[in-house]
Amino acid sequence: MSELTLTELTTILRECAGEDENAGLRGGDVLDTTFTDLGYDSLAMLETAARIQIVYGVVLADDVVVEASTPRELLSLVNESLAEGP
Repeated sequence: MSELTLTELTTILRECAGEDENAGLRGGDVLDTTFTDLGYDSLAMLETAARIQIVYGVVLADDVVVEASTPRELLSLVNESLAEGP
């Protein structure tokens, strides 16, 4: 896959956090909203990173994942890694 989109990231986050479609990432511009404000803790983020590794083959260090505080930052990290290739 060439790029992780916000829609795909939203799906992964919901699956990892066990969230229903009406919570957290619903509607509005959430790209620059912190994961904490969206209701995601560090465990949910680590689970998200594991799922991204499985689906996209992108390995992100745990500390890097936790430091990505917004969806925009996480998307940037993943998509930069995808652009660099294996």
